[in-house]
Amino acid sequence: MRPRRRILAAIATLTAALVSVGMLAAGCSSGGDSTSITVAAASSLTGAFEAAKAEFEAANPGTSITLSFGSSSALAQQIDDGAPIDVFAAADNDTMARVGDHIWGRPATFTTNTLEIMVARGNPLGITSLADLARPGLLYVTCPPEVPIGNYAAQVLTRASVTVTPSSLEPDAKGIVTKITSGEADAGIIYATDVTAAGERASGVVIPMNQNILASYPIARMKRARTNATAAAWIEFIKGAEGQAILTRYGFIAP
Repeated sequence: MRPRRRILAAIATLTAALVSVGMLAAGCSSGGDSTSITVAAASSLTGAFEAAKAEFEAANPGTSITLSFGSSSALAQQIDDGAPIDVFAAADNDTMARVGDHIWGRPATFTTNTLEIMVARGNPLGITSLADLARPGLLYVTCPPEVPIGNYAAQVLTRASVTVTPSSLEPDAKGIVTKITSGEADAGIIYATDVTAAGERASGVVIPMNQNILASYPIARMKRARTNATAAAWIEFIKGAEGQAILTRYGFIAP
């Protein structure tokens, strides 16, 4: 019986070792040569990146892009906390700098955006300028200053010498859009691309360029994906002619 027990014990040990190796390989796959990657991107990139994902995967059979959208600051915190993110596309350079220790290589600016005032459909309050946002009783929504759109909006108001007390602070650009399109707020300063994406659900008021901001969007590969060919290919696709055509279609401006 003893030889049989030794054989069974050896089989059990070998099985455990194989399972352990398999789990390790699975856990490390995204950081190596995996064809599946996770891309974290600013919420204002939602429409454009979803379209880019479809084209990229169609052109590269077998690849899989998982998109995670949110405020750039929240995504940066997730990266700091160790989230398995392979590529990060932020809505400003300051937020990208926050995750500098996690970046492989140098971030590249791949697109830009301007700001507009988003108002309820048809602009029922007749808002025509930034100064109108300071009207008594008007419900203005924005984001905290650590969120790129909140910081950009504050800069725009400062340039126009306008002081506004927000009725609420939203977690990201999408939160501002939701508040306005649902009728819970009257106006907010948002990316021009978000006004376009809202379609008939809202209207936009152009902000003069001498008061406006040109928002730069950087993209970078994380160190965990330094040898990941799919992560590198995704970034090149976004920076290249096909990716730029998609971004332009969604209202973004070439860098």
